[in-house]
This record gives sequence, structure tokens and C-alpha cells, in this order.
Amino acid sequence: MDGSTNSAAPIGVQAPQIPKYPYYIENPVTDNRVGRFLEAFAAILTYSDYRPLLDSYCTSSAKCNRCAVACPVFLATGDPRDIPCFRTNLLLETYRRYFTIGGWLKSRFGGGFELTEEIIDEMLDGFYRCTACRRCTRECPMGVDHGLITHLGRYILSLIGIVPKALQVSVREQLEGETRNTSKIPKAALLNTLEFLSEEMEEMLGVKLQFPVDQPNRDHVFFCAVSDYLLEPDTLMGNAAVLYAAGDWDRWTIGTGNYDGINYGLFYSDWHLENIIKQLIGEVTRLNGKTILIGECGHASRSAHDFVPVFGGREAYPVTNFMEYTLDCIRKGKITLDPTIVTERVTYHDPCNIARSGWIVDQPREILRSFVKDFVDMKPAGQDNFCCGGGGGLVSVDEMHEFRMSIGGRVKAEQLRQTQAEICIAPCANCKKQLKELVEYYQLPCKVMGLHDLILKAIEIPGGKTPAERKEDAAMFEL
Repeated sequence: MDGSTNSAAPIGVQAPQIPKYPYYIENPVTDNRVGRFLEAFAAILTYSDYRPLLDSYCTSSAKCNRCAVACPVFLATGDPRDIPCFRTNLLLETYRRYFTIGGWLKSRFGGGFELTEEIIDEMLDGFYRCTACRRCTRECPMGVDHGLITHLGRYILSLIGIVPKALQVSVREQLEGETRNTSKIPKAALLNTLEFLSEEMEEMLGVKLQFPVDQPNRDHVFFCAVSDYLLEPDTLMGNAAVLYAAGDWDRWTIGTGNYDGINYGLFYSDWHLENIIKQLIGEVTRLNGKTILIGECGHASRSAHDFVPVFGGREAYPVTNFMEYTLDCIRKGKITLDPTIVTERVTYHDPCNIARSGWIVDQPREILRSFVKDFVDMKPAGQDNFCCGGGGGLVSVDEMHEFRMSIGGRVKAEQLRQTQAEICIAPCANCKKQLKELVEYYQLPCKVMGLHDLILKAIEIPGGKTPAERKEDAAMFEL
């Protein structure tokens, strides 16, 4: 793997010293944290299948430090604490000492590792400095998944009440709140938004469309990041335009029982991850849908794609990412994209959650090259891409903004600058938020948008305005 990058050199701002625990904890635990940590760890080992994996990892040294060259956080700080295997070994040493026979015997006959309050502090800091991008895993010669260990460490900490409040509040609303979505958008507001967007699309595209809501027996039940309804409407309208142009308008629906594809359980809690997945599955079952169609959100796509089969049982519906759907439409000639509309230089950011495994890598590039004349890739890209800097849910932790800008996203900002692109495509709600903030922070002359935002500009709409007419309308509006 090519782990090299020119991004180790700082751009713009020198990395400051970030204070420990730069995130808020709701009702932080202060007493007997060591005992509580070990109890939570024991419970997870009892009721999950982490033990065989940890046994396997413990047979390797996991201390070669090759992962350092792959980690964007370490490349920005040079701090040994930010080397992935340093952080991983905090948890592996705890497992060896307290949950293996060898560790128990060693402790009986003198010395060895002991979990302390100071080590708990190291974990509390280290597991949330990691963006969980899993780039280091591709560099590890022993195949240790450091991102998974970060997730497990966060899971244990969450069971004793140590978790960023921003993540905890969002999950609480999704599982127990009145709106059942992370942005607290009530059903009435959703319906009003869809009506407004229908009017916007009619004016923009020249055809009258009404978003399908709670329609039973459809092929696709659609879930996007709920933020798309308010913060990224061009992405949602681009999705709708593809469905209409492809002749599939009567084959999909949005459900009002559950309309949020976000799943923050993926970042810190298997229990929350499972229950949010079951809510999503329940909505598809309620509507008697056939498949789950996920919009442009990297972590929403990975959550559904990887865990609906795990937690769905007999109701494990097929999961499709919208970029897969759009590419299929292009290949079958169901939609046409005008190659004269986009004249800017365009680059593509690979969201870690859909690219690291190799699932969604070539599809968006094939789409872009079908209608964008000046496309340039970042280096490295694809499965070896660098994280935006806000992965693992950190983008939602506002008090970690300075860390995300000057450390977590520093390498990505340099990558983006080197492309000299005017448009950066980022098909993920979290990546878009992080990259837009990076562009502002480093004053980069680049606009960040979703893939279907760009498709919305170039797609041919049967019976509607041409892309050239829409471009002219947009130019007049800007004047």
C-alpha cells in the first residue's frame, strides 16, 4: 500500500496543544472507574463475540508502529500517543492481564500490567483522538483492526457513563425521543419541507413532482441522513431527480415512522447500533417495502449495509447505496447527464465508511467521469484515502472543532489544496460538514458538495427544462 503523503508538512496553521478530554461528558463518573471499567469489559466479553478476536490480536506484538505512517492524526502531531498500536495496546494489555489465564498467573507471581486511573485517562483521551477511519488497518502486517479496538474501547467507556454528550444526546433522541431522529425534526416539519422542496424542484426542473410519503408495497424505502432534509437539500433533490428521470418515481417512498438513516451507535455502542438498525428495519416492514435505499451518507450506508444482515434476521432486507443505484441507471441508459454543464475542476473525497472496505470506490468515479471533463483524484485515494478528520462521530462534537481543524483534518486539507480543485465531491453528511469547515479554516478556494448536488445540475429531465436552461436560470438568480 502507498502510505506516503506530502501532507505531513503543516499548511497554514501550526498544530496547537489540545487539552486532554476536549469534549463534554454528561454526569461524568469519578469514583472506582477501574472497577467499573473491568465489570463493563467482562459483560461485553460474556454477551458478545469479541473474545476470540482479542485472543487472536494478543498473539501478535501489535507494537511495530508501521501504522504510524497511515494515521492522519499522528502525521499532524508526531505524538507517540497518537500511534494506533499504542492506543490499541492499552486495551489489549488490560485484556491480557484480567481476562486470560496467562495474565492472571503472571499477576500472581509478581508484577505485570495493572489497570490504573491514569490508564483510564489515557483511554478516555486516546479513543476520541482517533477518527476510527481504519486506514491503519491496511498498513498493519498482523491484520489488527485498530479502528475496531477504538470502537470497543469507546463501547466499554460508554457503559460506565463516559461518552461525549453530543453523541449521547443524539442517540437518546433517536431511540427514546418524540421525533425519533438525531436532528429532532418532527413529522409536520418533514412534510412541510418536502412540500417546499417539491415547489423548488418544479421551478428548477420544469416538472411537477410530489415526494412519495408512506406509500406501501414500494420497491425502495428511502433513508438519508435526516440533515439532508434541511441542510443539504440539493443532495436530496438530486436523488429525487435521478429517480424521476429513470422512470422509477412510483417505485420508492419515504416513511414518516422513521426517516433518519444516521446511526451514531456505529461510533461507540453496539447496543445502540443494534436498536437503531431494528428501528430502520421496522419501518421497511411497516411499509411492506422490498429494499433499503440509503442516500448520500457514508456512515448511514455502512451501518445499514454491514449490520442489517447481522441484526435483521428474516427481515434482513437488501441494502443499496444511492450511488450504486445511479450508476446502474447510467449503465442501462435510463438517465443522461449533460457533459457540457460542469466546467470546473472536480475532485472526489472517499468517505472512510464506504471506501475503506472497497465497497464504494469506483462507482462514484465512473459517474463523475461520465459527465465531468476535468476530474482529478486526490493522492492517495480510494481504499487508501485519508479521513476528512471528523470521522468516528467527532464532527458532531462541536467542542472538538479546533482539534478537527488543526490536527484531525490537517492532512486532508493539504490533499485538497494539492488537487487545485474548484469542487470537492463528498457523498457523506459528516464529511461534507467537516470539509466545509476545513475549506473555511484553511481558506481553500473550493466548494464542497454531494455527488447528487452536481448530478442535479447536469441531469436531463424528460419533459422538463434542459440542463443548459437550468444553468442559465441559476446564473440569472446569482446576478
